[in-house]
Amino acid sequence: MYKPFALKISPLQRLVSTDFFRFRYPFRPNLAFQSNLLAFSFRQFVSRSKFGGRVRCFSSFNSNMTITTLPSIKDGCLIVGDKVVLNAVPDNVVVSPVTHRAAFLGATASSSSSRHLFSVGILERHEFLCLYRFKMWWMIPRIGKSGSEVPVETQMLLLKVAEESALNDESSADQDTDRSYYILILPVLDGSFRATLQGTPQNELQLCAESGDVNVQTSKTLEAVFINSGDNPFELITNSMKVLEKVKGTFSCIDNKKIPSHLDLFGWCTWDAFYTDVNPQGIKEGLRSFLDGGVSPKFLIIDDGWQETVNEYRKEGEPDIEWIQFATRLSDIKENKKFRGSGSDDSLQELVHSIKEQYGLKYVYVWHALAGYWGGVLPSSESMKKYNPKIEYPIQSPGNVSNLTDVVVDILEKYGLGVIDPEKIYEFYNDLHGYLASIGIDGVKVDVQNIMETLGTGHGGRVSITRQYQEALEQSVVRNFKETNLICCMSHNSDSIYSSKKSAVARVSEDFMPREPTFQTLHVAAVAFNSLLLGEIVVPDWDMFHSKHETAEFHGAARALGGCAVYVSDKPGNHDFKILRKLVLPDGSVLRARHAGRPTRDCLFQDPVMDGKSILKIWNLNKLTGIVGVFNCQGAGQWPLMKVAQNEDTSKSTNLTITGSVRPNDVEFLEDVAGENWDGDCAVYAFNSGSLSKLKRKESVEVGLRTLECEIYTIAPIRVFGNDIHFAPIGSLDMYNSGGAIETLSHSMDLSQCTIKMRGRFCGRFGAYSSTKPSRCTVDLKEEEFTYESGSGLLRVKLEDGSISREIEFVC
Repeated sequence: MYKPFALKISPLQRLVSTDFFRFRYPFRPNLAFQSNLLAFSFRQFVSRSKFGGRVRCFSSFNSNMTITTLPSIKDGCLIVGDKVVLNAVPDNVVVSPVTHRAAFLGATASSSSSRHLFSVGILERHEFLCLYRFKMWWMIPRIGKSGSEVPVETQMLLLKVAEESALNDESSADQDTDRSYYILILPVLDGSFRATLQGTPQNELQLCAESGDVNVQTSKTLEAVFINSGDNPFELITNSMKVLEKVKGTFSCIDNKKIPSHLDLFGWCTWDAFYTDVNPQGIKEGLRSFLDGGVSPKFLIIDDGWQETVNEYRKEGEPDIEWIQFATRLSDIKENKKFRGSGSDDSLQELVHSIKEQYGLKYVYVWHALAGYWGGVLPSSESMKKYNPKIEYPIQSPGNVSNLTDVVVDILEKYGLGVIDPEKIYEFYNDLHGYLASIGIDGVKVDVQNIMETLGTGHGGRVSITRQYQEALEQSVVRNFKETNLICCMSHNSDSIYSSKKSAVARVSEDFMPREPTFQTLHVAAVAFNSLLLGEIVVPDWDMFHSKHETAEFHGAARALGGCAVYVSDKPGNHDFKILRKLVLPDGSVLRARHAGRPTRDCLFQDPVMDGKSILKIWNLNKLTGIVGVFNCQGAGQWPLMKVAQNEDTSKSTNLTITGSVRPNDVEFLEDVAGENWDGDCAVYAFNSGSLSKLKRKESVEVGLRTLECEIYTIAPIRVFGNDIHFAPIGSLDMYNSGGAIETLSHSMDLSQCTIKMRGRFCGRFGAYSSTKPSRCTVDLKEEEFTYESGSGLLRVKLEDGSISREIEFVC
């Protein structure tokens, strides 16, 4: 009765964790049927280990299962998942299979070159989100619907294709199911060549492949662009990166890296506090002011200003050339005279020892550039000669100069960079890091990393020299600091992204700029979108912010759900401890969410900065709860390189009220932390308003926010315990990420009583939802008073000061 399924590959091949199968019944596409009518049972395995979930197995077909064939070119069209993605595909474009649903796209040329620009077809009618480098160091997002809107230097392109139900399940009355289909087009590295995408006014999508060295040429690039598809955009990106990790072998995903311990501690960076005038006395003054306020950092970054440098272009008695500081070069691996003064307390070694002892610091990092300093190293320095440095002049790719140029590169193009011989770069890092480790430094923040892409000439190209430097850096850090205590920065080019094997933390945005009021909303939005890609390879670093700033709440809340480090750059004595106490526990730790905070699915193809109507929602997971942050980023700035219509006032208004809705379904993979037999009900707690709502998965609460306002929602799945008690722990109500405080939840039955027990890092007020008022509450076995609101079901317990690790029990 039933015909066999016909596939281009073996229909029942063994699945790996990154593979998915979907089928459409072959002869009646709209036929609804039950799996028990089939002659076999097919199991679909979905890998969600990244999100803390279990392997999911399904033995029946559902309405979202559609056939997926390999990406292919047919009749001049690129077809992915039965969808026409590109039209008018030229004959020189080729597709090579990678898995049963993914492929590489490439092209061939009639002659060899170090840079090719291939048309791969016409892109029209599909909504897209792309991530592109608007200037050399940094990426930002852009949305559009045609090839002409794809910017130069695009490094990720995600398409959304509306999809009808594959099997018309007439029994389903749910009209809110997401039927969209997503196609990921990801330019990567192909040998010595690096690929990007860009559009033309004719809606052509072009593939740019370049080596960065006129002597490194090819006539073909067959594995330049990775294409994959699926019905969950987050799983699609995650699984695509896992496939690429295995196939390319040049980088590692974040799941396979060791995470630095500083991420779970509150930190202070010296940059905005002192800039390059940083000195031992200022550092101690700053740490003292934090201590006096009751919130002490546990990790410190001594930023730019501690190194021994020389600027040959500054002449005494003459005015400085504008931006000439970026031509300054490193002359020694040891600290400058500010940190080796006459008093013993002023040496860097003594400083590090004393501040760790006096202020309880666990980690002290220092800053340096990938090339040593902004202008590299000084070739004439006796200390540097052993590394065979020479002055080289950066050559930017046409893609970089097509977008925004940067003053750093402008200066270096004119005055040159002191470049260490790539064969000697490990020796340099090992000497530098070995010395730092010997005086008590625990790790490094390494900046200006993308500069290597401009120095490929004579070194095998941009990919080759970047990889040599990156590998040497990582090996030295692991050897000398015993951990992957490394923060990468200014490293948003794919040369660096796909050469990252051990580095587990990287800045995911341009700098936090306290004096630029129009940059604040862009910062938060850019990090959230950039984390879609970069969060698969590193823990995103959101950069520091100021606790005492008109946007402190906005930035602080974002970092609470970003899964990132929380650190500030306050000047000594200039702190808002009310903000800090919403982020930092009394022991100096933070409640870090488990993954990279990313836009919710319904925000992926909207512009939260410039369309005047869309709110930005960012989701994440804790061990037992979800979290959604809602941010009004409209009306306080505009994306670089984006034209604003003459009659468009929304980008300039600073008083826009935007409304939106939040629902439990905004948190992807919430079922993976909800426990067994979860029916979809959630307790939703709003941090600022203090309101608690009980919602089903697709029910929502409305929120209205003015420009630069935000709200944080803890999404707590409701468990059903004995005696039909419905219960959901919310966590520490005074912390932005309330649910991050909860580590375990259990229950037991004793006669007619149900005891619910939670362990975690709790302070201030603890909160939970309960359908029934408990008869008793204990905290660390000591009975405590509590309040219960019968209308909302909100339980509150005021916790005494003391230990952070606590056990809370309710008896119902």
